[in-house]
Amino acid sequence: MSNSNHQSSSVGLVVRGLRKSFDGQEVLKGIDFEVRPGEIFVMMGPSGSGKSVLLKHLIGLEEADAGEILINGESITTPEIAAKYRMALVFQSGALLNSLTVGENVGLYLTEHRLKSPGEIQQIVAEKLEDVGLREAMNKMPGELSGGMKKRAAIARALVIEPQLILYDEPTSELDPLSSVVIGNEILNLNRRTHVTSFVVSHDRDLAFGVADRIAVIVDGRIVTIGTPDEVKNFNDPLVQKFLHADFKRET
Repeated sequence: MSNSNHQSSSVGLVVRGLRKSFDGQEVLKGIDFEVRPGEIFVMMGPSGSGKSVLLKHLIGLEEADAGEILINGESITTPEIAAKYRMALVFQSGALLNSLTVGENVGLYLTEHRLKSPGEIQQIVAEKLEDVGLREAMNKMPGELSGGMKKRAAIARALVIEPQLILYDEPTSELDPLSSVVIGNEILNLNRRTHVTSFVVSHDRDLAFGVADRIAVIVDGRIVTIGTPDEVKNFNDPLVQKFLHADFKRET
């Protein structure tokens, strides 16, 4: 396993009063939360609650109507400030390029920007793939991987930049229960090994309660509660309880 040179450089994330409307319909209705350095923070909620829109703001794909996003106390609205911090996104689909090998996908950022020599890139890629248990898949094509392996390859690609903050977009979507557990364990192990700050967007209740230090529940563009897994489980609010305990009802 590789050892990060940035173990002590995890960052804090603060979102204050974030609002966003599309065509007059308010999607984010004053979002406030804080992610502490080195913690795993899960934002969970039902489909259409605003999770994806929030994530797009964090990575700079959307501009808020109001509010601010701070990393280590600095607003990231300017490219200069945003560039100071190493943020990585693990896409919901994995987003691997089918024309490249797994190793080439993982090392693509370093190769495109010519940040390392080919030999150094090869070594870094091998280390990151080993970190997620995919060293043997380096020369395979994405089409040869299972869904869970593609997600792990996407995590390895994120690790290449030695991120201070990793954003996960629905990391267990389209995975079977066993593969979901593997991905959850990867998130936990990575956090323990490198102390990277992790922000996970998910509607997967098992993942959230399995990996989170703290959980925020967002419903209809508003955060209803934030707390430890136990605090959220016991939060006495009908919207939260309905989401947490949604299940099939068989007629008898």
